[in-house]
Amino acid sequence: MPESRIPRDDARETPAPDVLRERAERAERERDILRRENERLRQQVDHLKRQLDAARRAGYRQAAPFAKPLKRHPKRPGRKPGDAYGPTARRRVPPRIDDTPEAPLPTRCPSCGDRVIATGVATQYQEELPVPRVVVRAFQVRIGRCRGCGRRVQGRHALQTSDALGAAAAQLGPQAVAFAVILNKQLGLSYGKIATLFQQQYRLTVTRGGLVQAVHRAARHAQPTYAALCTAVRGSPMVSPDETGWKVGGQLQWRWAFATPDTTVYRIQPGRGFAEAAAVLGADFAGVLVRDGWAPYRHFTAAAHQTGFAHLLRRCRLVAADHPRSAFATDVQAILQQGLAVRDRYHAGGVSAHGLAVARGHLITRLAGRLGRPSPVPDVQRFARHLDRELPAMWAFLFDPTIDATNWRAEQAIRPAVVTRKVWGGNRTWAGADAQQTLASVIRTAQQRHLNPHALLASMLQSPAPLVPLDLQSPAVN
Repeated sequence: MPESRIPRDDARETPAPDVLRERAERAERERDILRRENERLRQQVDHLKRQLDAARRAGYRQAAPFAKPLKRHPKRPGRKPGDAYGPTARRRVPPRIDDTPEAPLPTRCPSCGDRVIATGVATQYQEELPVPRVVVRAFQVRIGRCRGCGRRVQGRHALQTSDALGAAAAQLGPQAVAFAVILNKQLGLSYGKIATLFQQQYRLTVTRGGLVQAVHRAARHAQPTYAALCTAVRGSPMVSPDETGWKVGGQLQWRWAFATPDTTVYRIQPGRGFAEAAAVLGADFAGVLVRDGWAPYRHFTAAAHQTGFAHLLRRCRLVAADHPRSAFATDVQAILQQGLAVRDRYHAGGVSAHGLAVARGHLITRLAGRLGRPSPVPDVQRFARHLDRELPAMWAFLFDPTIDATNWRAEQAIRPAVVTRKVWGGNRTWAGADAQQTLASVIRTAQQRHLNPHALLASMLQSPAPLVPLDLQSPAVN
């Protein structure tokens, strides 16, 4: 039987060189198109990620709660009735009674017109503000001359805030200046609004420039106190730092907050690096630094560190939401929450010191083992690298239960600054920035020590020379 002829591959006709060249050029053009499309899609993904991060940050901002979209069918506001309502709250009865006006019965019923018979007396309490009235003082300042040296000498009353006479003889009193400082530095009102309030409520006419000069004078009186607060923070066994953006003269600067249990110091500086933090704490700060994951804080090599768990838990939730198929963030979140639960049980007396040490060892081992098995997802790997860097600073609060697990003190101290920044942006000059950081530090520290900041500022203004009040010379004793 004759062998059948089967076509062979090598017997096929080879394309001409021009055809091969054309195919190669076409393939190269397609690769260029795919490469450009890939780059475009990558840029689009990066842009969408930035938009997502910005939207998330906007959702966390507490200064604009009503900027969020309302729910279509919101629940009824207020507490819900039932066993979980809790004790019913009502305004307390005032401890002091200044006036007892009578509310007489009408002689006739307003409904039917018949005669009204008295049956009893009930008491209603009202707490009211006094009618504002400006007190104008004309100090008769005695002026003399020393017989020995011939130097001019003038008297000073305890209520005076300055020795200036002549063109500067008309001034604001200590209560008015202290009130302006509280309104501006604590409550965030602009000088224009303060001037309007003084005029409408007190019939006290003052310009914005006059308020600025008065507030700056108060800041100069508070400079020794500010220096003493900086010294107290530098020597504190535990400090929580944080920073946020702040404008001075329209240029971006940074407003730092350094908070301890009884003292807070603000500092407005051009940067947010190690040098700026060391300008307040000192490069050799040897206390405990309760901070977020910002890298410059790790340069304080002499200090003990505790990274804020709130930041780590928030990032766990974000990574878990973005990559639900990866269990890494969920596992880490469970370990961190168990650490906080152990701390709470220890403070409640449910765990002994030995039990705390045993639980701490188990948690450290579990977290280290989980960090050794990260997900191949780039975002998860980035989070794992951050946790690995922060691992030496994660469990200080279980070695010493007096250490805070989060930097909540600094975040609460910096929150009013964020609200103020939204109202009027920052300071126009560095002199204003200096007054801002000085007076805000005094007010915040007075609140922490349960002092009246208004009375404290007024007493400082009445001092002939700037001095540190006794209540702020050393940390308060709890």
